[in-house]
Amino acid sequence: MLVSETSLAAVVVLAAGEGTRMKSRTPKVLHTLCGRSLLGHAIAAADDLAPERLVVVVGHAKEEVGVAAVAAAPRADIVVQEQQLGTGHAVRMVIESIGAMSGTVIVTYGDMPLLRGQTLGELASRHVAAGNAVTVLTARGEFPGFGRIVRDAGGAFLRIVEERDATEAERAIDEFNSGCYAFDGALLADAIKRVTTDNSQHEEYLTDVVEILRGDGHPVGTVLAAESAEIRGVNDRVQLAQARRALNDRILRDFMLAGVTIIDPASTWIDVTVHIGQDAEIGPETQLTGATVIGAGAKVGPGCLLEDTTVGEDAALLHAVCRQAEIGPRVSIGPFAYLRPGVSIADGAHIGTYVELKKSHIGPGAKVPHLTYVGDATIGAGTNIGAGTIFANYDGVHKHHTEVGENAFVGSNTVLVAPVTIGHGAYTAAGSAIQEDVPAGDLGVARGRQHNSDGWVLRNRQGTRSADAAARNRSDESQ
Repeated sequence: MLVSETSLAAVVVLAAGEGTRMKSRTPKVLHTLCGRSLLGHAIAAADDLAPERLVVVVGHAKEEVGVAAVAAAPRADIVVQEQQLGTGHAVRMVIESIGAMSGTVIVTYGDMPLLRGQTLGELASRHVAAGNAVTVLTARGEFPGFGRIVRDAGGAFLRIVEERDATEAERAIDEFNSGCYAFDGALLADAIKRVTTDNSQHEEYLTDVVEILRGDGHPVGTVLAAESAEIRGVNDRVQLAQARRALNDRILRDFMLAGVTIIDPASTWIDVTVHIGQDAEIGPETQLTGATVIGAGAKVGPGCLLEDTTVGEDAALLHAVCRQAEIGPRVSIGPFAYLRPGVSIADGAHIGTYVELKKSHIGPGAKVPHLTYVGDATIGAGTNIGAGTIFANYDGVHKHHTEVGENAFVGSNTVLVAPVTIGHGAYTAAGSAIQEDVPAGDLGVARGRQHNSDGWVLRNRQGTRSADAAARNRSDESQ
């Protein structure tokens, strides 16, 4: 259950760290997985709660990270932590920048892509219901380096102990601090001013706020994450790959439970931004990215890559690469077709083997079966484009358009030199280079007349296998 807008004052996303273990020119929180950056996933989870304010703390590469944060959430407040002096210091910068906040304040991180809005909502709701000053999100499992949750004999929260400071018995505790908290905003604003740097790192730790509030006699509670993996952060490329696999598995599971068939989950990758209709089937070695939408009953794969592409109901794609294309219902594509941006294909059309399309519209029921390039063109309903046809759209300086009418027939190995129009019901002869319009119902022929030179091989290729074969057959034909 998510908290109401009136009770949730803010979500603060800490994203100021450098992330040196990524060994990258890209800021850590801007590395991507499953269609969003690490920061994008954190912001999406925060947005699920519809807080009054969404605050992102930036530091390292502050301009780049700040721009990305605003792109993901235009309403976000950006607070700069010029020196990264700890999580408590980051939160203090927020309060000094925008002031104390009345109500619940959630603090989370820009490098925890598996953390769901549902979990943060549960944390906030139970925090409010219990009347706590602070509620700690915890998890059970194996989290080396994480702080442990120490409880009394009755199971009540006592304190958080960092691993480096823990006794052997405390290190055996299997409940860990995620670093995410729900605070009473007013109490947080008071306690954060009392955090010191009296530690080995000389930094201000947010965990100290928990100790301060408990020392003041305020109630402190905990909420256990339903899925322990949610609290895992990403600090290097290995952890990024592990998070990507875990998140992809979650996405696939949700789709399968919603009525989508995933033939081979191990080889299928789908972004969080993709939508798939019921009874669709996704084949092995398929990747669906960006704003791709798959209609009900469509079959995509095996071996497809779709980027920002719409696929209509009951369409079928096999070994196809499609970028920013619109594919209508009952369309069949492939194998080995390439749809570039600006392509739209209407109901029931067929795009076959080794066909490339760019910035073109294919009408209902039209067929482009094999070995064809179609660029900057409109092909009418029911038209057939013969094998090996080239739509020659580029003159070296400008692109030009080709118009092919309805129920036309373009012969194999035709070159249509744009700009040119093939009328409704018109034909072009195989092997033609069409440079002038072909009116409706006409046959366009643009090729040299065939001439056979009698006996050329026998005269010019004596002693070859071709000449021997020709001699034998000419002898047979003369009998």
